[in-house]
Amino acid sequence: MYIILLGAPGAGKGTQADILSTEMHLPHIASGDLFRRALEEKTELGLLAEKYMEEGTLVPDEITIRMILERINQPDCTFGCISDGFPRTLEQAETLEKALVDQGKNIDKAIYICVSDEELVKRLSGRRICRICQTPYHLISSPPKILGKCDKCGGKLYQRPDDREETVRERLKVFSSQTMPILEYYRKQDKLIEINGNLGIQEVAKEILSVLKGRK
Repeated sequence: MYIILLGAPGAGKGTQADILSTEMHLPHIASGDLFRRALEEKTELGLLAEKYMEEGTLVPDEITIRMILERINQPDCTFGCISDGFPRTLEQAETLEKALVDQGKNIDKAIYICVSDEELVKRLSGRRICRICQTPYHLISSPPKILGKCDKCGGKLYQRPDDREETVRERLKVFSSQTMPILEYYRKQDKLIEINGNLGIQEVAKEILSVLKGRK
């Protein structure tokens, strides 16, 4: 099965992708990780992407999709994979589908982890990161033993600019405007599965697995 995970920042896509990857024995492909690895290894696509990133412009879809396809064509993806973080726009979804069809492949299901804006704001604005070792914390769900101090190295905890409430709300607006067309795109193909992401991590995972195994 070729599966796409969709959801706003803070919806838990990465966490659920890791669980699904283990349970369904499918590779977890995160577009952000592919970019970081390509940049570190100085691959052809990594160097092309770096050029745009240094100029402060968006990396063209063509480069991103080539990177995704290269990963999907590796032997461990023969029987499918789980994509987390791509596609982000309708244009990307359409281009990805065309590229996959040309290779005799297809997206089987698009899972949308739906979480209320207020819950997302609470999740994201409560995040804190250690300045030294980068260990993540959350003021509600996984707080440090000493407020503002890392349990592991004693480093000072800070809030990323992207996680401030006003920034989070703006990010959610952008996500909504970009994602609604994608949801409709997969809904029309009868591939969209909507999951209540306000539940706990294990409850969400159970719902996703139940639906996927039922429709396999």
